Amino acid sequence: MFDYSFSFEDMEIFLLIVVRMASFVVTAPFFSINNVPRRFKAGFSIFMAMIIYAVMPVHTPLSYNTVYGYAALVLLEAMTGLILGIGANLIESTVHFAGKLADMEIGLSMVQVMDPATRQMTGFTGIMYQYIVSLMMIISGMHHYFIRAMAETYRLIPLGGAVFDSEDITLSIIIFLRDYMNIAFRLCLPVVVAIMLVNVVLGILAKSAPQINMFSVGVQIKIFAGFAILFITVSTLPNMADYIFREMRLMMTTFTEIMGGS
Repeated sequence: MFDYSFSFEDMEIFLLIVVRMASFVVTAPFFSINNVPRRFKAGFSIFMAMIIYAVMPVHTPLSYNTVYGYAALVLLEAMTGLILGIGANLIESTVHFAGKLADMEIGLSMVQVMDPATRQMTGFTGIMYQYIVSLMMIISGMHHYFIRAMAETYRLIPLGGAVFDSEDITLSIIIFLRDYMNIAFRLCLPVVVAIMLVNVVLGILAKSAPQINMFSVGVQIKIFAGFAILFITVSTLPNMADYIFREMRLMMTTFTEIMGGS
């Protein structure tokens, strides 16, 4: 049986739990999409905070003397949730970057469609990659992992006890940005190579048959070749998505260890 009898001190602890969870929900992959109603995000954050308050060992005395001290703790918890959520979301955004690179090679960089998840204009290939990865995230249960990992942070990072080592965090971000570029180029490499070969062939034809308008012909050939390569390489996306999910787990684990002082 859960005990939800609240004293004033318990309410302060509960609010800090809500702040960290809500900060994570509004920035983490899957949970942060604009299609999810804000009321659901708020209700989900409070519901998860109630469960964590009841079952996790987070009832530790808070060290502050004034209202400003408690406000600093609230800001600290908000930063903790934001860093964890943005870190995981940074890895997921690689598919958007890969899609932009592929669209530039195919010739579709000017073709922009509305992404209902982010309410921003984005390229066709990027939104296709995004939906495929999001679907695989649901199938593989990554959203469950985010919830479990976030609940575990309350044990590893005590309330008000997060440590922000700028050097370690900066080094981790640099390493993951390197992996970010690696993932993006792996995704778009087949398209880039195929279009490069098409450009070589078109260049040879332009020299051997200058009377043919290679510009109008080349655009159509590039689009056809690009879509053909995308269709062929769809089967490799599950392996790439699995690699992205491993990077997400590693990112959250690394940031949790840094902020936990370990």
